[in-house]
Amino acid sequence: MSKLTGWWRNRSSAGKVELYTRWSFHLFVLLEITSFGLAPVASAAGKSSHVVPLSLFLMLCAHAVLCGTLSSKALDWVVGRGERPTRLAVTTAAVTAAACLAVLTLKATGRIDEPAVAPTLVAGLTWFAAGSLVLCMRSVRTMRYVPPVAAAGVSLAVIAVRLPAAQALGYGVGVLLGSLFFGATCGFSAWLLNTVYELDRSREVQARLAVAEERLRFGRDLHDVMGRNLAVIALKSELAVQLARRERPEAVDQMIEVQRIAQESQREVRDVVRGYREADLAVELEGARGVLSAAGMDCRVDFRAGRELSAEVQSALGWVVREATTNVLRHGDAHRCLIRLTAPQTGSVTLLVENDGAPGTPAGPPGSGLAGLRERLAALDGTLQAGLVGDGRFRLRVEIPDRELHEVEVRV
Repeated sequence: MSKLTGWWRNRSSAGKVELYTRWSFHLFVLLEITSFGLAPVASAAGKSSHVVPLSLFLMLCAHAVLCGTLSSKALDWVVGRGERPTRLAVTTAAVTAAACLAVLTLKATGRIDEPAVAPTLVAGLTWFAAGSLVLCMRSVRTMRYVPPVAAAGVSLAVIAVRLPAAQALGYGVGVLLGSLFFGATCGFSAWLLNTVYELDRSREVQARLAVAEERLRFGRDLHDVMGRNLAVIALKSELAVQLARRERPEAVDQMIEVQRIAQESQREVRDVVRGYREADLAVELEGARGVLSAAGMDCRVDFRAGRELSAEVQSALGWVVREATTNVLRHGDAHRCLIRLTAPQTGSVTLLVENDGAPGTPAGPPGSGLAGLRERLAALDGTLQAGLVGDGRFRLRVEIPDRELHEVEVRV
């Protein structure tokens, strides 16, 4: 069953909405043919000549395919994967107008004698064309002109073929109401699809900004530490060179001072890197709660600590929480996430991270995040296990041997 549903479960939320929208418009092709195209075929029963009914049926089938193609191209433009199909939209409008005029002409000349055939065909041609044309427009101000223009055009065509004015009014009202409904439906679908993709792109940008902000912080701290010391080393080295050229004994003192500043700089750089590479568990848990909540997930934090964990264990578990949070944001479509940390007085420290919405198969090549965590945990004799556990849930379990810690449970 997972193989049959994997094509759906492995898609992102935006991909699911797009797939649903596309197939809805593909079904519009069948809907136009079955709901409106069969009317002339049914009217041909019992008649000697089937040329006109069959021609009308084929004409409407071609129109349905044309509208379906335009809808597909328009959706590509909506999601930013193609250009606006302007020429195809103009062609669809022209074909629709010509087809409606042909149907009304056949009605006026008596070639269509069934009362309901001509209104049915005109309605099907204009309604579905109006919905496809609306997809090619960005603003509501432009979309709102499509139904009244279609209704006015049909009414003028009815009058042009010398049909009664009452019929012109009936055609106009029917086309206006149907075009309003189909136009509003298609316009809302395009807006919804565009909004979902904008949210998806916003989440990706948010993750990139978080990484960029951390890099800027590290660069700023490193500059603050090294900038002054390097400037002092350069000045004292230049002074030592000048003194050495003059064979002054003070040159040795200056080089000793340079050596001291260089050693001090090494220690400060190690402190900066240590602060960057070591992750505080409480900070990471609070950060995970904030990030997951901002992403719209069900996120709760319940942190009860009996005794503080050792610095090494906190750092390792903090990195696990950071990497797990990043994976939840980047992969799948999670709605809930659970992080549970158990550290009994005697036994191993166990960290469990579980989320729903995980894809059945990984998208793209495997990363190095989990491998890096295993290397960090190996220094503490810790182990890491990660994988799917069914129902779209992904579980990451970490175990670190430690007999001196209390039990702490954290739920996110």
